Amino acid sequence: MPSTISRPSSILILGGTRFVGRTLVEAALADDHQVTLFHRGQTNPGLFGAAETVLGDRTRDLSALAGRRFDLVVDVAGYDPPVVRRALDALRGRVGRYVYVSSLSVLADQSTPQNEDGDLLELDDDTAPEKLYGARKAACERLVRDAFGARALIVRPGMIVGPHDPTDRFAYWPRRFARGGRILLPGDPADLAQFIDVRDLAGWILRSATSGVGGVFNVTGRPLAFGAFFDACQAHAGAPATTVWASSERLIAAGVNPWMGIPLWIAAPGCEAINEVDVSRATAAGLTIRPLAQTLADTLAWDTARGGPAQGHEGLGEQEERRLLRELVD
Repeated sequence: MPSTISRPSSILILGGTRFVGRTLVEAALADDHQVTLFHRGQTNPGLFGAAETVLGDRTRDLSALAGRRFDLVVDVAGYDPPVVRRALDALRGRVGRYVYVSSLSVLADQSTPQNEDGDLLELDDDTAPEKLYGARKAACERLVRDAFGARALIVRPGMIVGPHDPTDRFAYWPRRFARGGRILLPGDPADLAQFIDVRDLAGWILRSATSGVGGVFNVTGRPLAFGAFFDACQAHAGAPATTVWASSERLIAAGVNPWMGIPLWIAAPGCEAINEVDVSRATAAGLTIRPLAQTLADTLAWDTARGGPAQGHEGLGEQEERRLLRELVD
């Protein structure tokens, strides 16, 4: 099939009913693309009336797509190499371009700042459990690039935030500042966070894929100091609050998990530069980032409308925050 993409395009999305996928579908439909979703029908069935839905389990059988041709496929739900290989085999010769949504977790070294050319994790019998996700994603990347070459677009997001985020890694903070009172802040004001609004990610993927962009791209926001982030949260909330900082060393000593035991805070060994990833290649290819205030406002509005996260799934429970304030500050 030709490498150039017509507009509007016929787009197959593998997955597409949750966070990143649903945002991609919304953006594609708004841009008048013809969208087909292939999924199991277990999450948000019937969410997109204007999109065609083909039901199936990609881990077992993609025969429901037999004979179909698409300008491009966006794979947002490929985590295991055998599953991704099955999709590549089923779609080979019938898809113009293949977009694989990977992860910055594929990077082998997160202790120093990295760009797209850094070494990747290897998947083998000795891969540590905490590295399996990234190693599997790296193996999937290699399969896609081998199968589609220059017609492959590998997208490596970092932390993805915004409306419909199933985690509470970001929404916790605008919600917490809206509640006011004494707020425990982790680490140091100079510590960095790095994330991207899901709508900016989806928009860049669609623009790049439909204009024929190929290659590997780190697609996340620019590093942002914790101090600046929390100032923005407080400015948006407008509620009376007293912020109290607790160092990473003291938090770890108090038993807090150094891997997001407090949302956005990462103090795990070997992850010193996890929030300093170079995104200049994506920026040069048209990545734009909306103002933080907009992401905060929209995320808080969505979070409020859903009633907040389910009990036990919130980023940092009120009792735990009070305990830490009492033990580390009072």
